[in-house]
Parts: sequence; C-alpha cells; structure tokens
Amino acid sequence: MAKNYYETLGVPKGASKEEIKKAFYKLAHKYHPDKKEGDEKKFKQVNEAYQVLSDDSKRSKYDQYGSGFENMGAGGFNGSQQGFEGFDFSGAGGFANGNANFDFGNLNDIFSDFFGGGGGQQARRGRDISTEIQISFQDSIFGINRKILITKTSNCLTCHGSGAKTGSGVMTCKTCNGQGQIRESKRTIFGNIASNKVCDVCHGAGEVPKEPCETCKGKGVLRREEEVSIAIPAGIRDGEMVRMTGYGEAVSKGTTGDLYIKINVAPHAVFKRDGYDLVMNLNLKLSDALLGMEYPIETLDGEIKVTIPEGVGINEVLRVRGKGVPVSKTKRGDLLIKLNIKLPTKISRKSRELIEELKKEGI
Repeated sequence: MAKNYYETLGVPKGASKEEIKKAFYKLAHKYHPDKKEGDEKKFKQVNEAYQVLSDDSKRSKYDQYGSGFENMGAGGFNGSQQGFEGFDFSGAGGFANGNANFDFGNLNDIFSDFFGGGGGQQARRGRDISTEIQISFQDSIFGINRKILITKTSNCLTCHGSGAKTGSGVMTCKTCNGQGQIRESKRTIFGNIASNKVCDVCHGAGEVPKEPCETCKGKGVLRREEEVSIAIPAGIRDGEMVRMTGYGEAVSKGTTGDLYIKINVAPHAVFKRDGYDLVMNLNLKLSDALLGMEYPIETLDGEIKVTIPEGVGINEVLRVRGKGVPVSKTKRGDLLIKLNIKLPTKISRKSRELIEELKKEGI
C-alpha cells in the first residue's frame, strides 16, 4: 500500500522544511514509546516520513514516484543522502550503501534524552488505575464516605514492600555496586551517547534482599484485593472523577500510581440540579393558587413549609434560600419550586355556578 508521508506528518504537500521539522518533533514527542501514551508503530511511521520529506532529493523522488521510489534503484533509504536534516552524521557512518555502523532501531533511547526520558533515569512509578461507582442523588449533594474492593498490584503485606524475608535484611546490589544506576554507552546516529540506566536488578534502590520474601518471592509487590475508603465531597456532579494519590498500582522500589474513581449519580424522582440550585415542580389546585396557603414540602434536608401567595401565576417560581447544593462549608445554593396550576377537567353543577359568580365579578 502506498504511504502518504505528508498525511503521516499532518502537513500539506507544499510544506516548508521548517514546517515538516516542527510537525515531526511534535509527533515524535507524542508517540515516543517511553511516554505513557506512546505508540512505537506510529513513532516509526513518523520517523520514516520525516527521513524522506526532510531530504530534498528523496522528497523530489517521492513526489514524482510515490513511496515506491525506494525500490527503483534511485537511492531511497539505501542511497547516500542523510536523514534528519540539520544534523551532521559524517562521524556515524552515514547511510552510504546501507552500511551504517550504528543501531538505527534504537531511536527510542536517543529520543528519550531529547524528550525528557533521561536515558532511563526516570523514577519508577506504578500504573494509574480507574473504576466507577454509583451514588444516590442525596449523597452527591451532601457527600459520603464509601468503601470499595479493588484487585490491583500492591505492596506485599509480609515484607512491606522490601522484598526481603523477615529478619534477613538487605545487601548492596552487586550489579550496580549500590549506585542504583548503570553507566552505558551506545553508538547512534548522533555519535556515541553515554547515559545512566536504572539497574534492572535492584530497580534503582542500590540494595537487594539477602533472602527473598516467601510471599512475594522477593518482588516486594503482588496482586491482591484491597479495600479502599473513598471520601466523596459534597456537591459532586454526575460523571466527575475523584483522584486518590498513591492508591493505584504499586511497583517494586518505586512510587505507587493513582486511583481515579468516576462518580455516577443516580437521578432523583423529585429534584434536579441546576448549577448550585435544586429545582422541583409543585402542582397546585386552582383554589390554592387563587387563595394562597402554606404548603408542606419534603426537601433533602427534611420537611419545610412554604407560603403560596394569593393569586400566584402559572409557572411562577418560589425560591427557598440555602436549601440547594453546597458551594462551600458555609454557603449553599437555593431550592427553586416551579408552580404548576392544575385546572380541573370536569366541574360539578355547583362549581360551575360559583365560577359563573366569579366571572360576573371579573375574576
């Protein structure tokens, strides 16, 4: 299948070299495999597109023949042109006749230096995890503490994450001599690059167990069920997330990730939320609307009585202060009561006579 390098980089066919370079660095940073949301396949596609479009000769052949120019004996990736315009690769052997004497497949290591990877020196961190729970409408208004059970990688309860058998202690890692890092040098398209790599044996701690914990086999972590208590704040909205730092998955000799809980709020039969206000409908008889009255209302705080004024109109709204959603510890929104006047569909002869009298009075 023909490859559209312009589409891969997201630039128009007439894009300048600067635009191509800018697009490449943006996408390389986005898809770099060392990043959490990285994509090695897309990273390689972006890199391939840049090698062609950043080189005038290759780009000209590509524009004329398409991506198949590589196999037409016109140089392609096996020609003498250099990729990554702007860098001098003469000391690294170039691409001449395909005999480049560097590891082209290890661009991940190179770009980790450019984009903050630090050659593997980043602190180990456990994976973030997520779950979701449903709460009642009333609990979303006032807040609640909930406990849930989740299965995840956690610190071993026997050795408390040390990986060592009880009473055995730890000793200096022989692989890194207690440094936690190993110095390594790689020959790349940029020349020889030296970097520090986190020790694969002690995972940067510089120490290893003298005897491994029997429960976790020296790993310090294991997969188990764990109870987590969640404090859901007052006034939380449907679909919002609660973040619990350090309650995600644990990793040996590293930092525990975070837990994200999505809150689903069940609908209420009476109340709806409008910002920090609560809204409800109240059906009134015509006589109550005309004469007014005190009406009992069951709110989320308990029963209250509201005064319906005389001659209230259709769709008027009564406001009850401070019975809505908490804004802060000392302030709440309001309760809005929409008044619906229900007109009778059938009236008796006596009622009709009374209404006729009212009509004569201009009511």
